[in-house]
Amino acid sequence: MIQREVTDKENTTWTCAQAYSGLEGKEGEKAAELAENKDGKVPVVCTPSGGAQSVRLELDSNWNEQLSDEELVQAIEAAQ
Repeated sequence: MIQREVTDKENTTWTCAQAYSGLEGKEGEKAAELAENKDGKVPVVCTPSGGAQSVRLELDSNWNEQLSDEELVQAIEAAQ
């Protein structure tokens, strides 16, 4: 499963993972394909280390490679 951790200015560590990224083989490919919307966005769930609530984001499909840590934190903060 592709996941990424970022820490915000309040020292909360967020673990973000693309929905369905843990599925393997053809099932995983099909689920990822179905999850991507017509704008090339995919659902990403970010779970905090502390008492904050998880957030669901819609990010570009290449979010893990192209989005900086700061941009990911900003997206999380905007979704809260």
